[in-house]
Amino acid sequence: MRGLRIELVSTNYKSLETVCKQLKEIVTRSGARIIGPVPLPTKKLRITTRRTPCGQGGKTWDRWELRVHKRIIDIPNPDERLMRRIMSIAIPEDVKVNIILP
Repeated sequence: MRGLRIELVSTNYKSLETVCKQLKEIVTRSGARIIGPVPLPTKKLRITTRRTPCGQGGKTWDRWELRVHKRIIDIPNPDERLMRRIMSIAIPEDVKVNIILP
């Protein structure tokens, strides 16, 4: 096994950071090497809409923004015990996890 890459994606950065912290603690306690969490650029999805549906009245606008935060964690040589401990972490619903084994 060459390595393990964990990609974490969330709109809530606080829950994302708690999951990263849990992963980092598990890997450091097992004695394995960890690279990351590496923050990737935040995607900002912006939508601007009119407040009045009929189009009459003042030109008032609502601006909405959704921020998508990403982190990457690399573990060069994980063993089977470490993989099981990583899989047993309680992950919040708003955090999406993608585990890649090259």
